[in-house]
Amino acid sequence: MGLVNSLSSFDGNFQPTPYLQAPLGYGFGALEPMIDSMTMEIHYTKHAAAYTKNLNDAAAMELKESKPLVELMRNISSYSSKLRNNGGGHYNHELFWKCMQPAGGSLPDGILKNAINSNFGSYENFKNKLSDAAMTRFGSGWAWLYVDEKKSLQIGSTPNQDNPLMDVSPIKGIPILGLDVWEHAYYLKYQNRRAEYVSNWFNIVNWKEVENNLRVAVK
Repeated sequence: MGLVNSLSSFDGNFQPTPYLQAPLGYGFGALEPMIDSMTMEIHYTKHAAAYTKNLNDAAAMELKESKPLVELMRNISSYSSKLRNNGGGHYNHELFWKCMQPAGGSLPDGILKNAINSNFGSYENFKNKLSDAAMTRFGSGWAWLYVDEKKSLQIGSTPNQDNPLMDVSPIKGIPILGLDVWEHAYYLKYQNRRAEYVSNWFNIVNWKEVENNLRVAVK
């Protein structure tokens, strides 16, 4: 089965080794003006592609049998830093691409809207808290909306290519939305203006995809 179909509900169990980079699903320029075409092309074809390649190289050396990606994340302390960094980079980016779409001005709806209001009080409070997590992440990393063990929504951030699935992460749960705040995700357009990038990014979030991820995570 191709990854385009199997990624419709992102739970990390969608592929055996070798790990594959899914098609982007939209053109490099589709997220303009929020994210420029050159950034998207370099980010997808260079940075993310390198994580996928290096993950497969590490897996070939370290794994005795095929393992679902989510299983690797949950036991990442058992593996090398190469597998941790590139496995996280691959997982994080596969989620990141799916959770964006051309700007449409939509907002969370359905069970996602209800969960956001229940956990954060309002969409604006949620947006401010996720933005703060992105802005206060020192250096490179990610801001996350994730589902914890009590099936509640939480917000936090991780350094480098770590994510809440990892057994080494200080925040733990199932990621349903991730915001990449590595400089390569925004520097060509925004230079040092991370806050502007973060603010504009909310205009291209694919909330239907995030809601699908929530439904899977709370099953």
